[in-house]
Amino acid sequence: MLPLGLRPGDSVGSFFISISLHGPVLWPCHFVPSSERIKRSLFDKEHYPEKEVLTMKKVFRIIGIVLGSIIGLILVAGMVLYFIGTTRLNRMYDIQVENVPIPTDQRSIARGRHLAEAVTVCQVCHGDQLQGTVIEDQPMLVTLTAPNLTSGQGGVGDSLNDADFVRAIRHGVGPDSRGLIVMHSDIFHNLSEQDLGAVIAYVKSVPPVDHKLPETQATMLGRIMIGSGVLDSDSVPLIPAERIDQNASFAEMPAQGVTAEYGGYLMSITLCRMCHGPDLAGGKFPDPSVSTAVTPNLTPGGELGIWTETQFASTLKTGVTPNRHELDPNLMPWNVFGKMTDDELNAIWLYLQSLPAMDQYTP
Repeated sequence: MLPLGLRPGDSVGSFFISISLHGPVLWPCHFVPSSERIKRSLFDKEHYPEKEVLTMKKVFRIIGIVLGSIIGLILVAGMVLYFIGTTRLNRMYDIQVENVPIPTDQRSIARGRHLAEAVTVCQVCHGDQLQGTVIEDQPMLVTLTAPNLTSGQGGVGDSLNDADFVRAIRHGVGPDSRGLIVMHSDIFHNLSEQDLGAVIAYVKSVPPVDHKLPETQATMLGRIMIGSGVLDSDSVPLIPAERIDQNASFAEMPAQGVTAEYGGYLMSITLCRMCHGPDLAGGKFPDPSVSTAVTPNLTPGGELGIWTETQFASTLKTGVTPNRHELDPNLMPWNVFGKMTDDELNAIWLYLQSLPAMDQYTP
């Protein structure tokens, strides 16, 4: 038996008390077998639960601090990106608008219509009658609208003067001095002064169409994404005015004819490089939600290297390649570019054949 007031697990002087089959055993405190240490921990019931609770509280406190820090960083990052996106949308551009002569003769207007319909393909975004379209409608992100360019109800034709048209088409900047969204002015900036005047003359001559559209706008999440740059790409800048040399002079247009030089000018004002890449060796399709396909190489290093001039023109006129592959007009608008004249298509062919042979682009 143990002395009165003592129990297993207590210490007496420098000895530790345990229970064995033969009765109480005193162990030196500096030498306690592992089995005895386990027993001692089992007898120490008064403090063990409290230690466990304290440990769990500490763990939860640490987890809370970590999660709170992460959430805080996300909120700060979101606020910063929102500020950047809003700053990009509200940036003011001080443009010295060139005094471009706008012709009124029918020949110039016809030239402008041909460019708009077959080369700069204005109708792809603004509609067949330039009545405007909704390009993108995602209520949680952005609403992108190509405005009604006519003088009908909902149109901007009557409210824009010649300088406004020049500012928008050549510089990508609206009448309020803010950059226009997804207006391909980085390409149209290459229009010669004469051709720009012809396009504006045609747009002003279009009959009025009544068509009201929602305004282009971005939600808070949309502005965060704009700030992050995920809505931009190398071929399709969200706000082209950011990339344009606003002080550059007009491009000189070569004499119209079946030459590589004139073909190069036509290629500089079309949207071809938007899909086929800056060196025309192929690239990613601009809208991955439509297609993830890689666009073909248009240099002599690609399939066009074995085509003939006649086959090239026929492909753009019919939408069928020499190997009987049918082009999807939603991916390759052959039905639009096919409106070019034979001389224009042959000039583009000569330009493409003059390029160095490049390897097909691969992601």
